[in-house]
Amino acid sequence: MQDHTTIPDPRPALPALWHGWRRRCPSCGQGPLLSGYLEVRNACTVCREELHHHRADDGPAYLTILIVGHVMAPLLLMVFMAWRPEPLVLFTIFAVGCVGLSLYLLPRLKGMVVAFQWSRLMHGFGEDPA
Repeated sequence: MQDHTTIPDPRPALPALWHGWRRRCPSCGQGPLLSGYLEVRNACTVCREELHHHRADDGPAYLTILIVGHVMAPLLLMVFMAWRPEPLVLFTIFAVGCVGLSLYLLPRLKGMVVAFQWSRLMHGFGEDPA
């Protein structure tokens, strides 16, 4: 018979995801996670947590496309059905909206992906440095 005692989660995911959304270190929540728009720092400047292990790759871009598409497509249909604007006006407004929303979400979702990997000890985040 197996023992089903629960082991406390050493790295809770929700606080880490919130830190990632804020583009902060998933460990301490204080240091900046990114050194540029999308470049993850090698280590946190505050707590020295190593962050170079991450493998975010295309995940944040896929999530951004998924969210922007699911927000903007129904909104586009509702605006078109309600007001019937000129096609060029409709395209211009929604193109700017899609680009703006994508630029806002992409670094935040990258932070969340890195924070999730950190919280689940993925890709070398849980290994001993020794």
